[in-house]
Amino acid sequence: MTDQNLTVRFFARLREELDTESLELPTTPGQTVGGLLSELAARGGPWAQLQGEQPVMAAVNQAMAKPSTPVMPGDEVAFFPPVTGG
Repeated sequence: MTDQNLTVRFFARLREELDTESLELPTTPGQTVGGLLSELAARGGPWAQLQGEQPVMAAVNQAMAKPSTPVMPGDEVAFFPPVTGG
């Protein structure tokens, strides 16, 4: 049986606010970065910020990703807050 999970990592304030550095989650056929964000945001509480007014940035296997980017078993998906200027 092959490993059907992907690794989700959180960085900067997301890691602190969600109180976790990483998760192992099962993948589903046709899953995308945007779908994964929706799934996580549906947990409510601090997770809801993943789809709040300040959208998070994402990378798949260390390459910047869009919501439409597909995710596959074995991928590493990273989420981090947008870089803000001042």
